[in-house]
Amino acid sequence: MLDLKFVRENPEIVKENIKKKFQDDKLGLVDEVIALDADLRNAKQEADALRAGRNKVSKQIGALMGQGKKEEAEEMKKQVTADSERLAQLEAKEDELEKRIKKIMMTIPNIIDPSVPIGKDDSENVEVERFGEPVVPDFEVPYHTDIMERFNGIDLDSARKVAGNGFYYLMGDIARLHSAVISYARDFMINRGFTYCIPPFMIRSEVVTGVMSFAEMDAMMYKIEGEDLYLIGTSEHSMIGKFIDTILPKESLPHTLTSYSPCFRKEKGAHGIEERGVYRIHQFEKQEMIVVCEPEDSMMWYEKLWQNTVDLFRSLDIPVRTLECCSGDLADLKVKSVDVEAWSPRQKKYFEVGSCSNLGDAQARRLKIRVDGKDGKYFAHTLNNTVVAPPRMLIAFLENNLNADGSINIPTVLQPYMGGMTVIKTNK
Repeated sequence: MLDLKFVRENPEIVKENIKKKFQDDKLGLVDEVIALDADLRNAKQEADALRAGRNKVSKQIGALMGQGKKEEAEEMKKQVTADSERLAQLEAKEDELEKRIKKIMMTIPNIIDPSVPIGKDDSENVEVERFGEPVVPDFEVPYHTDIMERFNGIDLDSARKVAGNGFYYLMGDIARLHSAVISYARDFMINRGFTYCIPPFMIRSEVVTGVMSFAEMDAMMYKIEGEDLYLIGTSEHSMIGKFIDTILPKESLPHTLTSYSPCFRKEKGAHGIEERGVYRIHQFEKQEMIVVCEPEDSMMWYEKLWQNTVDLFRSLDIPVRTLECCSGDLADLKVKSVDVEAWSPRQKKYFEVGSCSNLGDAQARRLKIRVDGKDGKYFAHTLNNTVVAPPRMLIAFLENNLNADGSINIPTVLQPYMGGMTVIKTNK
């Protein structure tokens, strides 16, 4: 969420940013919120004047009563009553205006970084760099669920009976591999200086609206009926929420956390919740990383965060690339974002396995996360990035470590988490 003062003083910059995000339907909101803000400031000014006048008149009434001038005092009391009624009207107006302004401000997108490429949607995202050599083996790579089924490692039919499409049972060595990847990712991030955290898996609405846009909320979040609670779509939300309404000493920054959690997503509007796959699903597990830092350090942390994911995937023998998200593909709160994509030998192309985002002070402003600095208080910057999110990551792992005989190589770094196994052999 932008600073209202910034919008008031820089309307053309805000409008140009909206155009860069191809959200021209929001252009009128800038003038509307500026007009509402002017009404609010006028109402506050009049209300303040009435309050000051009321205090002054109250003293005059007391003096008149002391002088026995009851009629004059009664006349002044009538004025006080009229002023009180007007003040009540103004206070109600202030409340209404503040709600309308907040609703609009929550909709106006954050100012994107000048380095962000301009484009309408994800088809115009820009490849930045490749890490590792993509390999296409000289044997056919089966669909990922077919690979898993050779190990008796997945049961989609039973899951469909129990919960519907978008759910799965992972079994045996595949389930163990899933857990091994999560455990390895946890230790990988701890070794990079991040504090391990297991957060709440449900959050209140004030946290949800603090960390994401209304559009994202509607498309992703599951609401707990009858309670002010939502199932998290990613642990980033509850980890950033940990700092809600706090003033952080400057010397305590940065806060660097890595967390494990299950994630739940409606995937509203998503095309094809797969019956035979685990690429887009309603429930999965993830290792995440977040940073709360000084504003001047956020771009430095942005570079470090996506590099962590690249390094982790490369340690598992998976080629990856980074893809800069264009303006039209950025969620409204994001300043800059890069996707990490893994190589798929079967599809002979890359696919998304993680996303790193710098949100500037947007989340901090909504959640009131401030820094107590030398020259006063100001909003922190927040960033987040996926460490690893199986089972989607398992697709890349299985395809890139598959042998011609159907067995799966276990990279050296993962072997301690698999009981020393160096290869998983097929049952079929």
